[in-house]
Amino acid sequence: MVDLTIDLNSFSFESSLGDDEKELEVIRARSNQLTICGCAHAAFLCRLSHSLRENAKRHHESGGNMNDLTLRVGILGLGRIGKQLLTSLLETTGMHPTQINISTRRPESSADCSQRGVECYFDNIRLAAWADVLFLCFLPCNLASVGADLRTHLPKHCLVYSFITAVPPKRLANILGHSFILKPQYDFVTGETTDLWKSSYGIASALRDPVMIKASCPVEMSGGLSLDQKWVSGVLYSLLNICTSACLASRDTLVLINNLFQLNAPQEFTTQSYINSAHASSLSPDEPFPWINLIDVHMKDTPLSLFISRSPNIPAAISMAYKSTATTEKPHSPMSNFLS
Repeated sequence: MVDLTIDLNSFSFESSLGDDEKELEVIRARSNQLTICGCAHAAFLCRLSHSLRENAKRHHESGGNMNDLTLRVGILGLGRIGKQLLTSLLETTGMHPTQINISTRRPESSADCSQRGVECYFDNIRLAAWADVLFLCFLPCNLASVGADLRTHLPKHCLVYSFITAVPPKRLANILGHSFILKPQYDFVTGETTDLWKSSYGIASALRDPVMIKASCPVEMSGGLSLDQKWVSGVLYSLLNICTSACLASRDTLVLINNLFQLNAPQEFTTQSYINSAHASSLSPDEPFPWINLIDVHMKDTPLSLFISRSPNIPAAISMAYKSTATTEKPHSPMSNFLS
């Protein structure tokens, strides 16, 4: 259906604002920007994880723990960010709706999710035990009660991805008793918010707009928002941990990750890219990589973050992967010492 009011300025939100109120438009733009970028980056992580697992199943059928590498994504909380995230996952990741479950206090109000093939219920423990990636999309005031639910029920391999504001990863790890946690840290750049983010885009449209895709690219963001690049290292270490959970040899893990970003020698990930030289030299190519504690990745420089900063081809490859996956059509309506 065509929106007949789209070019009629008198029907726009801004038309009723006074001169003083128009100065506050930047707040609305920043909210749009945070929502779009946050959902786009979360969907990118899921796209990479989904592709990695599918490639592992195809190319390593006879090795490792390959019985069930199908990615399962849980969304805990179905407020504004939870709904936007769900749309992002269904529209851009290539995942089937049955790969997504939601836990919300009001599952009866989510009939549209069920109609799209997504299972919805109110059982945080069940969701945590089921999911490979668990998105926390609830308010900070609910963290104590939800944390009590999850604390002893999160499998080690479950990546917890937090959208909860004002709760740093280390504190969240203490509450959940879990260290496989990834949280993006965004900061606004003074005076750089552009008109691009003032548009009232729906999330699905925004994630298919080439201009917005470029502006939201995690390694080259523009328009007034920046992303802590430790998030990029966290994503890459999470891919490594997926392979470690499946008991894949380090040799095979590197092949899979390099293929994911179309990297070739000599400009590719190696064992030394991920772990320090002492441990890399003693790691057999037939052994899995050690499990990496993502809390350490958030808090300090790692071999991987240093490697990325010295290798301009890596950010370029990540950027290419992000821009290509963001435009993909939907198919359906104690390991810290290894880093220092």
